[in-house]
Amino acid sequence: MVKEDVVKFVIDGREIEAEKGRMLLPVAIENGYNIPYACYHEAVSPAGVCGLCMVEVSKDGKTRMVMSCKHPIEEGIEVITDTEKVRNARQKVLSLLLGRAPQSARIKKMANEAGVTEPRAGVEQYDECILCGLCERVCREVVGANAITFVRAEGPPKADPSACIACGACVYVCPTDCIKMEEHGDERTIVRWNRTVKMKTCSSCGKPFAPLFQLNWIIDRVKLPKDFFEKCPVCRKMG
Repeated sequence: MVKEDVVKFVIDGREIEAEKGRMLLPVAIENGYNIPYACYHEAVSPAGVCGLCMVEVSKDGKTRMVMSCKHPIEEGIEVITDTEKVRNARQKVLSLLLGRAPQSARIKKMANEAGVTEPRAGVEQYDECILCGLCERVCREVVGANAITFVRAEGPPKADPSACIACGACVYVCPTDCIKMEEHGDERTIVRWNRTVKMKTCSSCGKPFAPLFQLNWIIDRVKLPKDFFEKCPVCRKMG
């Protein structure tokens, strides 16, 4: 990086250098700061819907609360990750999330660390879904299948089973583990979307290794030979 591409700023009294234009949260995480989050994942664009990653930022003598996942780093700003205002804001969010997903191990752990023991009363539960939208974003932005739709005001995401390629990306990014994936024999099921597909069987070892829909989707999108995925990754390496 050239000098013009780097900015210097301060987090909790420590000067940090990072590439201009990056968001505050990933830079803080890379530098060892423990800022909680639930709706953020490095693979997709930040949405700032949960509010857990709140920090205080000071610039030109003015201090304000910001969501660090959506706040770009700037030259000379001062960031404080742990103040009374920050703690109160996170506790309110965690009380809400604990009410929405009381069985989630991750939410319970974060709530416990923040001193939150009671969920917010009257919060509607959606089968452990906290309405973060990560599943929709990864399906649209990374996979490109666009099988999932999400309008926060309308409740949990919905999926079109016929468009789902059963790749499992939504399963991996879900922060509460509310999207389950099961494999039995040569079939994979994304339980929440009620989508069951056949798995491709390796022509060499005979083991199922990936959904046919996923492999055919990749072949069509990248214009690969139709027999490109005849072997599993292990057997392909063996030649």
